[in-house]
Amino acid sequence: MSDTESALPLPAVLHDQPIERVERDGVEYVVLGTAHVSRTSMEAVEALLEHERFDAVAVELCESRAQGMRDPDAFKRMDLFQVIRQGKAGMVAASLVLSTFQKRLAEQSGIQPGAEMKAAMDGAEARGLPLWLVDREVGTTLKRAWRSVGFWQRFGLLGGLLASVFEREEIDASEIERLKQGDMLESAFSEFASESKPLYQSLIGERDAYMAARLREEAARSATAAPRRVLVVIGAGHLKGLCRLLREQHGDPVAIAADLAQAPPKARWPKWLAAGLVLAVFAAIAFAFHRNTALGTQALTAWVLFTGCFAALGALAAAAHPLSILAAFVAAPIKPFRPGIPAGGISAAAEAWVRRPRVADFDALRDDIVHWSGWWKNRVARTLLNFFLVSLGTIVGEYSAGIHIFRSLV
Repeated sequence: MSDTESALPLPAVLHDQPIERVERDGVEYVVLGTAHVSRTSMEAVEALLEHERFDAVAVELCESRAQGMRDPDAFKRMDLFQVIRQGKAGMVAASLVLSTFQKRLAEQSGIQPGAEMKAAMDGAEARGLPLWLVDREVGTTLKRAWRSVGFWQRFGLLGGLLASVFEREEIDASEIERLKQGDMLESAFSEFASESKPLYQSLIGERDAYMAARLREEAARSATAAPRRVLVVIGAGHLKGLCRLLREQHGDPVAIAADLAQAPPKARWPKWLAAGLVLAVFAAIAFAFHRNTALGTQALTAWVLFTGCFAALGALAAAAHPLSILAAFVAAPIKPFRPGIPAGGISAAAEAWVRRPRVADFDALRDDIVHWSGWWKNRVARTLLNFFLVSLGTIVGEYSAGIHIFRSLV
């Protein structure tokens, strides 16, 4: 900062803002802890950029979230068939559910969550400063959070997400205040994050370490014009942890960031359990045929009817087209013979083909899903809902069929 700049009085909006200054490897990081739902935080970012001179601006955003802010209509160009085929329907649906939470916050607070990040991005662009996106990809964070908790806790997380869709009351003022002091992802899972150390570590602790490593990596990468002062805009919930790690973190920052950016491997036991169940059921069907052809036929029929009907019931609950319901009924019984292609994917693909989402559906998607009825009204949302309910129905059908067949052999 020049002498002229240091002599300027500090803008009033910055007086009570959480600002830390950290020196590391010849770089001064001016870390501003912001509230994701606060006009004051947005004004603080603008004031800091006006008051001080920076060589770069870093924000708590990943590439996908930053792209969403730059081009909020990008999701309208989403290829629904590709989303289903690549197995990304779950991630897209989770992102949409989180967006409903953010939209309700925006309507209630009068400011769009993340407005201070947008102000930092716009400020960097206006001044020709490099913009560093230092947060971990939100998809990776959600996957690591999901796989960090146990089987029963996952039901709690799903329940929390579903509750946010069906909840129609205003968000409690205390929840908004928590958002002003914390992190958007942590707040979305606040009840579970506070009770689960692994979940909190995935949502907050790991990201603190990742962002510290990314800041060091970006600073080292700028060897030709090494930055002397960097403005870092992060949620207040990360301020303490990030600043501590900026001072204390050792090791190769590239390796640290790469390690934390890896999606954890899927647990193998659910697949083995599912495969074991199917093998046991088909062994029971074979044994039934060995004992008696009529008994074997009954067992095979039970498998087809239980899996097919429950899958079709899932499609029916999603208000799917009759062809999608038929696709679910046909696809569920033969699931063991086409591993990796869920019945929900086949039924959802049929739904997207028969009822192709219109431009208007993409335009209205974010508004429609704020209310639970919009998931059945909007063709894009209904296709994703169909995917989940058919997949759930297939699982229920498999277990029900297995229980029925084993009982018939006793």
